[in-house]
Amino acid sequence: IRGLAWPAVLTGWVAQSASLGMKDSWGPLKALVVASAVNGIGDIVLCRFLGYGIAGAAWATMASQVIAAYMMIINLNQKGYNAFAISIPLPSELLAIFELAAPVFVMMMSKVAFFTLLTYFATSMGTITLAAHQVMIQTLMMCTVWGEPLAQTAQSFMPEFLYGMNRNLAKLARMLLKSLVIIGAILGVLLAIVGTSVPWLFPNIFTPDKVIIQEMHKVLVAYFVALIVTPAILSLEGTLLAGRDLKFVSFSMSGCFSLGALALLLVSGKGYGLPGCWYVLVGFQWTRFFLAFQRLLSPTGILYSENVSKHQLEKLKAA
Repeated sequence: IRGLAWPAVLTGWVAQSASLGMKDSWGPLKALVVASAVNGIGDIVLCRFLGYGIAGAAWATMASQVIAAYMMIINLNQKGYNAFAISIPLPSELLAIFELAAPVFVMMMSKVAFFTLLTYFATSMGTITLAAHQVMIQTLMMCTVWGEPLAQTAQSFMPEFLYGMNRNLAKLARMLLKSLVIIGAILGVLLAIVGTSVPWLFPNIFTPDKVIIQEMHKVLVAYFVALIVTPAILSLEGTLLAGRDLKFVSFSMSGCFSLGALALLLVSGKGYGLPGCWYVLVGFQWTRFFLAFQRLLSPTGILYSENVSKHQLEKLKAA
């Protein structure tokens, strides 16, 4: 049932990205609010009143995703585009899309693969350890979402300052990055304090099991250190994506994954338990931060390079 919505999900993601690229966040926000309401009401009606169970929840989710995609497409149409038009892209257009998408795909898959591997090693340590890990990693992911708007802001506003008609590296692009990093640092501190305090002071929200709580508390320091830098990482990587420094992004992330995988194998073989795995996560996050930060401050980086020959201004057409 959920699989039936995938065409709408992918279409919605493209439409949402197009709107954000045009600095319009209200259209996607309204679509997501309506979709969330439909999903919530559908869950209650189909699951509680009509007794469809998990299938009812799946139908409600599918309906909400289709509605969200439709609203995002309508939002693009209101800007003068014909988002319902279908055309076959030329080989050159497919190549251009591949050149953009392939490095981003490698970047995203490396990140997902590392967190999957982290959970795999936690699973091999037994049910108690896995339960503690699942609580902590899910709360970490919830806090990470708060930093995503920084990456979206960089990807929406930075291209204009780097390659657009209003190109201004010294004043606009660098000032925007500075603001994003400062906001990311402040947000990281707040998220780390709040995110760590909840499982530390109120662990019974997640489980009454004392043994699981003890395992959770063993990784609190690593949790704090990993979370505090996450919003800043997202702002830096969003800037690199906006500047199309895609080769560096893909190589650096795949390199971080490779080193992280080796470190996980090492700490697991040495018997360092869940804390060892989480300190590998700390190393993974801070390595991402320092690599992106060094790249952006480099004299040959996108914020200091005056070479725009590979980004000539031209009239774009839909593919």
